[in-house]
Amino acid sequence: MSGTFFPLYFVRHVAVIGKLLRRYKGHLKVTQAGRRMLEEANLRVVQAVLFHVALWHLNLAYFGPDLHHGWPQSDAGVVLWSLSVAANDWQPREHLTRLCTIPINSVLNNKWDWDTAAYMMEAKILRPLLWFGLLEHRADKTDPGRFESRHFYRKTALFDRFLSFEVGLETAGASRH
Repeated sequence: MSGTFFPLYFVRHVAVIGKLLRRYKGHLKVTQAGRRMLEEANLRVVQAVLFHVALWHLNLAYFGPDLHHGWPQSDAGVVLWSLSVAANDWQPREHLTRLCTIPINSVLNNKWDWDTAAYMMEAKILRPLLWFGLLEHRADKTDPGRFESRHFYRKTALFDRFLSFEVGLETAGASRH
């Protein structure tokens, strides 16, 4: 599948999983819930509903091999909060992976020759956020004679308008681990 159509395919898949569209005789039809979302009163929540479906209900392993059994999507809330702090400037995906995910030794110290943790972070978190308009992407060639590039991401202005976090510490009387 071409990279140009991947974001469109993602949105279609999210809309189907979110029950806003359904297949009917080889075509997509808007469902009753989809028609309700198109009403004036509901237009402001469509992106929020699709975002919720994408990160918490859609198996994003469909968009990249699930090398680490749901990681980092299973910790999406923590990753999003961490990105809200760490992605103000251009950061390589490897750096964002180490800064923003819950570290699991078997994931971060893998047996492969390539950084599977950063690849999974990009496939399951960074690219979907890019497609929602919450992140920007830049690829820089590492060596002019090679095909590989370093991938950098940073938040867009929409990120902080779309997502907000109320993070608080437990009171002194609460038990701690």
